Amino acid sequence: MLAIRDRLREMYGTPTHEPHGDPVHELVLTILSQNTSDANRDVAYAGLRAAFGSWEEVRDAPTEEVEEAIRPGGLAPTKAPRIQAVLRELGDPISLDWLADAPRDEAMEFLTGLPGVGRKTAACVMIFALGRPEIPVDTHVYRVGGRLGLFHPRASFDEAHDEMLAITPPEDAYEFHINLITHGRRLCRPTRPRCEGCGLRRMCLFRRGLAHARGGDGSAGAKATAG
Repeated sequence: MLAIRDRLREMYGTPTHEPHGDPVHELVLTILSQNTSDANRDVAYAGLRAAFGSWEEVRDAPTEEVEEAIRPGGLAPTKAPRIQAVLRELGDPISLDWLADAPRDEAMEFLTGLPGVGRKTAACVMIFALGRPEIPVDTHVYRVGGRLGLFHPRASFDEAHDEMLAITPPEDAYEFHINLITHGRRLCRPTRPRCEGCGLRRMCLFRRGLAHARGGDGSAGAKATAG
């Protein structure tokens, strides 16, 4: 893991981590990000904040109005009632500030007990809002981590999350998460990974599998899959 971290750091640098301190913002933002692009998520979030002056207004509004505000993000009929259901669980006034000092297990249990909130969403709240070490396992982290052998390639997302948290030093959690995502977007793509230009190719179990399947050093397979 440390060797992979160092190589990713050489490739992509060390991202700056500045937790924004607003866990409710992160919770709603991550719900909006489900099954859509970051750009669509951001448009939906901006529409929600423009339409309503507070989270209490979002909670109490007719669901159809919330749907309309977030429609550009996609799946509005699903996400609007989910957001409102979550906000109803957060007290009055709506706040999650107590998470900053809560024991990690207690915080994660509360978050994953909210309607439609899983481990990835809870982890995003913890690390991006509060700076608490977690490794949100999205599709990029799952794909890259599995190919590199950081966890079993057919592990469940929960198992992958547990393993990534276990092997990652807390001070490296944000950097490792961000750089794995960057690597997944730029080189380690789902169907056409750019293996030939990858600085991790000598550590990659996936590439070794390609080489073994072709009976060679993998260079032909890497060239064939380079996009």
